[in-house]
Amino acid sequence: MVAVAGKVVVVTGGRRGLGAALVDEVLARGARKVYSTARSAYIDDRPEVVTAELEVRSEASVAALAEAAADAEIVFNNAGILLPAPLLTGDFQRAVVTFEVNVFGALRMARAFAPILAANGGGALVNMHSVLSWLAGSGAYGASKAAAWSITNSLRLELARQNTQVVGVHAGFIDTEMVSAIELPKATPAEVAARIVDGLEAEATEVLTDDATVAAKAALSGPVEHLAFSAAR
Repeated sequence: MVAVAGKVVVVTGGRRGLGAALVDEVLARGARKVYSTARSAYIDDRPEVVTAELEVRSEASVAALAEAAADAEIVFNNAGILLPAPLLTGDFQRAVVTFEVNVFGALRMARAFAPILAANGGGALVNMHSVLSWLAGSGAYGASKAAAWSITNSLRLELARQNTQVVGVHAGFIDTEMVSAIELPKATPAEVAARIVDGLEAEATEVLTDDATVAAKAALSGPVEHLAFSAAR
């Protein structure tokens, strides 16, 4: 079991939203140190928090973070981006950026930190996905989260040999700036962060944070036509 108390934790995208809630949650559970990243420099006055700039699209930036956080024992791959656009008519570059951040950014982090986690006893890698990993209708974002889900499942097999727990998190809508324009019920970041860390400490391989996500996962065995998201419903 990977308990958070006494551990050194990395949270990407830790400045706001769910990332900030994860920083708060692991500190509340006794984390010894938390590296919290953002795309630009910022200040957190808590002595246990070390802030760092990170651009997950940059190999050099990820490598610099790995060098600075060589004592990491738990990594939360939380950084993500949502650029709404239709797949057929939207700006193609927006789709490229979405995959660069949500898929390849998370994979860069996993590749950089896998040897660090191994050297520090195995630890855990926690990847953020979405209920939209399983539902059509959200363009490149949903496609990127589906790809990230597949990557996580393969990383779980590859990292098992070094005793690294790999957790995939699927969440519905969280009350953050990213989905502020979507008028659907949303969980608070603090509620979701607590469920994620509960799952991590309970040795879960997958965390489904709400009823909508549980229902979507169950629907995977049914007709593909039922796997669609509509903001109107």
